[in-house]
Amino acid sequence: PDLDQPKITIAVYSFPDRTGQRKPNSKFSQLSTAITQGPDVYLISALKKVSDGDWFTVVERSALPSLVKERQLVRSTREMYEGQQQASNVLKPLLFAGLIVEGGVVSYDSNMISGGEGARVIGIGSSKQYRTDQVTIAMRIIAVQTGEVLMTISATKTIASYSQGGDVFRFLDMSTKALEFESGNATNEPVNYAIRSTIEHAVLQMVYEGVNKKLWKMQGVNKIHLEKEKK
Repeated sequence: PDLDQPKITIAVYSFPDRTGQRKPNSKFSQLSTAITQGPDVYLISALKKVSDGDWFTVVERSALPSLVKERQLVRSTREMYEGQQQASNVLKPLLFAGLIVEGGVVSYDSNMISGGEGARVIGIGSSKQYRTDQVTIAMRIIAVQTGEVLMTISATKTIASYSQGGDVFRFLDMSTKALEFESGNATNEPVNYAIRSTIEHAVLQMVYEGVNKKLWKMQGVNKIHLEKEKK
């Protein structure tokens, strides 16, 4: 539902990877991180998508130094060619936020559940394997005027991997001739998709909990039942 009040101005300074995890590998250590280093991009996108952008005005903070430098460049150039009075009328003051979103991706656990099954009869066999990983994010909303933490939200998403295969191995005669055939496929859910969907779920929980705490008003809704965690 739509927001039953003026739009909420909110700022995202950073939403980093706090897991410290490297990409899982059973044979050797990899230097690549297990998850993306830009979760804040997903968070900003999720905030902008709430009710087609009618809920939150998201102000730029992660690239604030670049923004300030560009504004200074515009102002100094205008002053040089058009005078100080004209330059002061070009740029509007920056918006300030009433709320700040802080937090990050706090956990990435691989091989939470793993297993499989297989069988072979007279040289013909098949096998199945599966594995689940888990990613958890934590988010908090802070009031700028008081510094009070108004709410905390956490969400968890399971990442599923599945593979299956079959093989045939058979001697054709008593000599060394043999027939061998293998086939298989694997499906892995993208980690970035899991992070994005978890962040979007956390933003949804933030909206609902804000309604219950009377931080903002939703049209036609007084209280919403909350699902604390998404599996």
